[in-house]
Amino acid sequence: MTSATATPVSAGRRGGPWLSFARRRVPRFLLSLWVVITAAFLMIHLVPGDPVRAALGLTASPELVAARRAALGLDQPLPVQYWHYLGNLFRGEFGTSMLSGLPVSELIADRLPATVELAVLAFLVVLVVAVPVGVLMAVCTKGGRRRGAELGFTTTSVFLAAIPEFLLAVGLMSLFAVQLEWLPVAGREQAGSMVLPVLAMAVGPAAVLARIVRVELLSVLGNDFIRTARAKRLPARLIYLRHALPNALTASLTLAGMLLPALVAGTVLVENVFAWPGLGSTIVSSIQQQDYPAVQAIVLVYGAGVLLVNLLVDALLALLDPRSEIREV
Repeated sequence: MTSATATPVSAGRRGGPWLSFARRRVPRFLLSLWVVITAAFLMIHLVPGDPVRAALGLTASPELVAARRAALGLDQPLPVQYWHYLGNLFRGEFGTSMLSGLPVSELIADRLPATVELAVLAFLVVLVVAVPVGVLMAVCTKGGRRRGAELGFTTTSVFLAAIPEFLLAVGLMSLFAVQLEWLPVAGREQAGSMVLPVLAMAVGPAAVLARIVRVELLSVLGNDFIRTARAKRLPARLIYLRHALPNALTASLTLAGMLLPALVAGTVLVENVFAWPGLGSTIVSSIQQQDYPAVQAIVLVYGAGVLLVNLLVDALLALLDPRSEIREV
């Protein structure tokens, strides 16, 4: 009888916190998404001058300008435009390019995979490099040992994290592509084309994350449960991997989740250096050519992607450490 009544209670306890988590995070996500959508809509109306005239040129006839404004719906009242804009977004339509006359959704569908590929690979490189390096430095320098190694690691990580992505990208291209000719200079077609862009995006975040992992692991190694595990004469490998590292990775994963949106935003500069055919290079060319619907849509995609990543990171942290997220709601 006791076991039969305990199961529903435990199930409710498991479902209750997650339901509260969803009730708190999802509305916040939707509100932030609405703000991003509204800001992207207002962007084209806050630009000084007439964007249609800017796109068609000063020599375009008034009739052509009026026809293009009518085709784009820019001759209607602002609330009507906003309502149509929201309706188009729900249907997956991002408007029409002022230059090509083609749907912007086709442009995004063609360029988005390249940007996602670059950002995800850079993020994986950050994790694969930063976590082992941070753990190794924490183990080597715990208890104040190896001051020289600690100073060298700190100095190097600070220096690498301070280099701007654009400057690092130019330096990597100059050394490995131009002078040594080991890797392609630009583009996406050749083998090894993504090596330099990924490195340019990953070096700085990896240096930052490695420092965080080291600091968090050193803090965890001083806790009572670690001393208890050592008193039980557990193997050092078991203490580090099973007891210390999972507790240290919570704060590290929080930072890593914040780095992924930064990596996505960093693609704008890196893609332009290496002529990578993604959204980053597309938005720069669209700004230069004053193709405002394309700029509007790409900004919206970037903003929505950042919000979605933050929501997924919050859910992952709540899953790994329920005390940090679920029990707060």
